[in-house]
Amino acid sequence: MEKEKRAKTIKRTITGVIGLPILAAVLIFANTIVMDIFTAAIACISMYEYFHCFKMTNKGNPTQGLGYFFCILIIFTHFVDNHLLYIVMSAAIPVSLLILFAELVLAKGKKTIKDIAITMLGICYIPLMVIYLSLVRNMDLGHNLDGKILIWFVLIASWGSDVFAYFMGRHFGKHKLTKISPNKTVEGAVAGIVGATILGIIYAVLCNTLWSAGINYLLIGIIVAVLSIIGQVGDLAASSIKRYCEVKDFSELIPGHGGMLDRIDSIIFVLPFAFFMLGLL
Repeated sequence: MEKEKRAKTIKRTITGVIGLPILAAVLIFANTIVMDIFTAAIACISMYEYFHCFKMTNKGNPTQGLGYFFCILIIFTHFVDNHLLYIVMSAAIPVSLLILFAELVLAKGKKTIKDIAITMLGICYIPLMVIYLSLVRNMDLGHNLDGKILIWFVLIASWGSDVFAYFMGRHFGKHKLTKISPNKTVEGAVAGIVGATILGIIYAVLCNTLWSAGINYLLIGIIVAVLSIIGQVGDLAASSIKRYCEVKDFSELIPGHGGMLDRIDSIIFVLPFAFFMLGLL
C-alpha cells in the first residue's frame, strides 16, 4: 500500500513538473482567442468526464449535447461586450431548463427528472464556472495589476492548498474531516489554508517588488484564505459525485492525478469567487 502511494506521488510530481510550464506559457503568453479556446477545451474534457461518470455506472442519462454546447460557447465570450455576456450567462439556466423539460415531455419515458437534474448540475458546475478562467485571465485593475498576474492567486489558493493539505494530512493528520473523502483530515485542511495564505502573501510581495502592483498584504491574505476554503469545498464536491457514482477518478487522462475534472475540481469553485474578490484589490 505504501509503495502504491509512493508511486502515485512520483507520478503526480513528474506530471506537475511537465505540465506546469505548459500551463504557465498559456496563461502568460496566450492572446484572448487562444485563452478562450484553451478554456473551452478544458470545459469540454471535464464535461465529457462528468457525463461519462454517470453513464458508465448507469447512474443517469444526461443530455450531453446541451452541456457541450455551453462549453463551446465559451470560445465566443470575448466577441461580445461584457453586458451581453452576463445576459447570456444568466439566460443559460432558464433556457437549459426549458429545453430539458421539453425533451422530458417528448422522450416518452426515456428521460427522467434525475436526468434533468444531472444535466443541469453539469452545466452549472462546469461551463458556467470554468468560463471565469477566461474572465479572470483578462481582468485589468490598473496599477500594473492584470489577469496574467491575478490568475496565479487562483492557482495558489487551489493547488497550493491541495499540496499543503495532502502532505501535511498524510504525515500529521489524525482527525477525519468528512465521510465524503475518508483520506482528508482536519489537520490537512487547516494546513492547506495556512500554506496557501502564506504562498499568496509571498507572491504578493513579489508582485509589488517587480511590478509595483500595490497589493495590500492583509487583504490578499484574507482573500487567498477564503478562496482556499472555497477550493476545498470544490474538492469535496467532486468527491461527492465520484462517491455517488462509485468511481475513484473521473478518468485516467493525467498520470497520477486522474482526469481533467479531478485536477481542476477545486479551481472550478475558486474561479467565480476570485473574479469578484480580486476586484477588491
